[in-house]
Formats: sequence, structure tokens, C-alpha cells
Amino acid sequence: MAPPTVDALIIGCGYLGRRVAARWVAAGRRVAALTRRNAAALAALGVEPVVGDVLDPATLRGLPPARVVLYAVGTDRGSGKTMQEVYVHGLGHVLGTIRPPERFVYVSSTGVYGQTDGSWVDEASPTEPAEESGRVVLEAEQLVRARLPGAIVLRFAGIYGPDRLLRKQLLLKGEPLVGDADKWLNLIHVDDGAGAVLAAEMKAVPGGTYTIADDEPVSRRDFYTLLAQLLNAPPARFDHRAEAGAANRRVSNRAAREQLGWVPRYPSYREGLPAAVAESIM
Repeated sequence: MAPPTVDALIIGCGYLGRRVAARWVAAGRRVAALTRRNAAALAALGVEPVVGDVLDPATLRGLPPARVVLYAVGTDRGSGKTMQEVYVHGLGHVLGTIRPPERFVYVSSTGVYGQTDGSWVDEASPTEPAEESGRVVLEAEQLVRARLPGAIVLRFAGIYGPDRLLRKQLLLKGEPLVGDADKWLNLIHVDDGAGAVLAAEMKAVPGGTYTIADDEPVSRRDFYTLLAQLLNAPPARFDHRAEAGAANRRVSNRAAREQLGWVPRYPSYREGLPAAVAESIM
């Protein structure tokens, strides 16, 4: 017997997915999520856990049909699996198993862009990633497009928030941060990321692609200087080693704002970083 239909199914219910799940549950929706080892924690949130692994197709047969699917699988560095296996092969297993939903929201990354000159990028910019990770993410996007042309693709900037403070331990130890302090970071607070997913579910055009970042790219220098101050850590220091070909771009969120009606609660690191530090377990 096939499992009963749910309102929403989350594949990859981690840092971002759990916040989306909490909002859907709070709205009275029936939510299920695939998990390898966090069934009890998801059940405590009011989510129906389905124990399985995207890399094991046999375990995916218990996934329920859903009106909307959020796919937000990331790499688990402790799994021993390659990014190619997780992002591409795992995605293929899921797409070959589930019944196509009304809305499929795929969380991708701005790593698909390859610009290194500090220029602005948006949904129409060339996707020519120089790094292997970006090429894998782009391949996964292409797989989604081939199998589900109406899928909504959200290209996320770097996600930060409570208990996810970039390079926190290095700062607390007073160690230098490797890289060019004047290159750009593009970021999004996790709560604003969850809001973007909900806005995309409601308002995105079928087959649409949107870049999800806050309003203001920030230099590494400014971001880590503020983070060090908030952590009461030594001042941020940088090891300016050569980074030939390293990413350096500014991501525009204009389309998401105008087409989805999405407005970030934390428009920049100035608002989001203090909130994230205040909520973190120090």
C-alpha cells in the first residue's frame, strides 16, 4: 500500500530544511522528511520522518506523495561519499522514485557562477564555474531541468545563522584567515533563506531560477572584523596568499524581491550577524 499523501516533503531536512519544516508545521500543514539518523528530532518538530538515504534507492520507496517537495541535500563530510555521488547520483535516485509534485523547489548554490572580477551576477549571468564543486552543482541543476522542467531552482549564497558562524573557531583562536580580505562574500541568514523557499513555493513561475542572497555583498574584511568583535575574539587577521581564479562576485537578489515579493528580514550582515551570534550556543 502506498503511503498517504502529505502537503510537503523535504529531502535534506538539515540546517535550512528544518526551518522550512517548522514554518510549514506552524501553518498546519502535514510535513514529511527523509532522514538517515534524525527521526526522533524531526518527530519532535511535528514532522513525519521517513528513514532512508538518497544513495540507497531501495530506502526511498517509503517516500509519500506530496504536493510540494523541497530538495535541499548537502554534502555530509563525514559520510565518505563524493559530492558527485550525493548531488547528482542521489538526486537521480529521488527523481526516479517520487511521483512528480505540483511544486518542486530545488536548493542550488551561487557556486555555479565562475566570475572572479567582482562583477554583479544574476539569473541571466553565465554559469561557467571554475571549481569542481561548482561544476557538480551545475550538473545537478541540469539534471533537475531535464527531468522536471517546471522545477524551481533557488541559487543560494552562503548560509549563516545561529550556530553556523563562518570561521568562528579560527577567529577565537586568533589564527589568520587565508584569503584576500577585500574579495566579496555573498550571504543569506538561514531564516531569510527559509522565507525565500516559502515565497518561491507560492509565487515562483514554473521553471524559474532565482538567486537568494541578502541586499548587500560584504568584503571578507568587514564581515570578519564585525564577527570577531561580536565574539570578543582577537581582531581578524588575514593571510593574503594568492588566490588565482578564486570566486569574487556580487550576487543580486532583485528578481527574488520583485517576482516573489520576498524581503529579507536581515538585509545585510550588519543586522543578521549580531542576531546570529546572540542566538548561538557559545
